[in-house]
Amino acid sequence: MIALLAALLGVVPSPAHALAEDSTVYTLSPETQVEVHVGRSGMLRFLGHEHLIRARGVTGRIVYYPRAPTASRVAITVAAPSLEVLTPPDSTEIRQVTEVMRSQVLAVTRYPEITFASREVTPIAGGYRVRGALSVVGVSRDVTVDVAVVIQPDTLRATATFAVKQRDYAIEPVRAGGGAVRVADRVAIDCVIVAVRERAAGGG
Repeated sequence: MIALLAALLGVVPSPAHALAEDSTVYTLSPETQVEVHVGRSGMLRFLGHEHLIRARGVTGRIVYYPRAPTASRVAITVAAPSLEVLTPPDSTEIRQVTEVMRSQVLAVTRYPEITFASREVTPIAGGYRVRGALSVVGVSRDVTVDVAVVIQPDTLRATATFAVKQRDYAIEPVRAGGGAVRVADRVAIDCVIVAVRERAAGGG
């Protein structure tokens, strides 16, 4: 009936309006995990430690279009001060590494957020290939991530692993021992995204 009235009145819904009606919006839940694996390099790399870093403050939104998935978009924000060093088990070293990471590497006071905003979403087997802008310490670079996705009526779960180089973001890997031991330029990032469907106003 609405479509008939629209036709009689000469009103044609715009594609953007049609897409908006067909979208499902998901908000990232506290179950979301983002972990960073930092390795070591240099002549004496065997003397150094690998570090596991976990983000405690991750927020974001996913707008998903079932009928037009390429129009979907993702926005994720990590609170840089929420990054915690979990390994090695030595508490003194953890405190030292955390201080260096926050003050020298990420400068969290000046750059309190790390963000990702999608630019392109392409369906692939089992999920989507997402290209987007990853911004760290005020520097933005495009990254492409293959994401495995499971979508249920009220939840969306996505997993992905990708790598970036610190120097791409004008970050010089930390060195020790006169440069004989240093943090590897390449860091690996593991993401487990758990998102909950937003309810429209008035329920539904």
